[in-house]
Amino acid sequence: MKLTRKMVLSRAKASELDSVRKLNCWGSRLTDISICREMPSLEVITLSVNGVSTLEPVRQCQHLSELYLRKNRIPSLAELFYLKDLPRLRVLWLAENPCCGSDPHLYRMTVLRNLPGLQKLDNQTVTEEELSRALREGDEITTAPAREDTESERPEAPFTLSSTDPAAETEQDALGSSADEASSSIQEQLGMRLPARNQPSSFSPREAAPSLKNRNNVLTAILLLLRELDAEGLEVVHQTVGSRLQALHRRELQEDTE
Repeated sequence: MKLTRKMVLSRAKASELDSVRKLNCWGSRLTDISICREMPSLEVITLSVNGVSTLEPVRQCQHLSELYLRKNRIPSLAELFYLKDLPRLRVLWLAENPCCGSDPHLYRMTVLRNLPGLQKLDNQTVTEEELSRALREGDEITTAPAREDTESERPEAPFTLSSTDPAAETEQDALGSSADEASSSIQEQLGMRLPARNQPSSFSPREAAPSLKNRNNVLTAILLLLRELDAEGLEVVHQTVGSRLQALHRRELQEDTE
């Protein structure tokens, strides 16, 4: 899917592309972000959980300071060539891309050797010691990667996530919905499901009602608080929720086998 002018202006609540400073396109099935070439004022962009395969379009964003690209299709660290001339880039999240390879140390050293101005890489603070080691242990990238095909010809990633941005709902939607509706919304974003109303519960009616009500209240509060987080904060929440879900699934499996 191609990131279009209409999508950018809608999400950034802007009237012109050259005035866009922050853009959140998390989990939007994107494979083509070529329109970034037309956003010279862009400072923060979240593209995590998409199908982006090249960083070339953002090389024109000279004001870019934060770039979130976790879980995309960046094939090679040679793509870092396009970020080397971005003087304000301080935060990069590139984890869970094919370019990370099987050697985490070499990956981190190579990124830092080519982008020594970074203050945070993959949500970890960059130290002076790491920067010194990177000069010795990282690979230097001096040429742009060869492009075998164009962005528009690449197949879309088989996403199962909703294309809705988890932080893109309007304040009016949240405040105008009931507790049950708000809970349903956050359930979809976090991959959680409450038991259906007509399903039997393991609790007695007196126990189940307060339990479900309290959970709905908690989910509603989480949904509202998510709106206060920036892109980096949302990434941390996403990672934490994933770990929590895995732990719950393991516990369920253990209970089933007992």
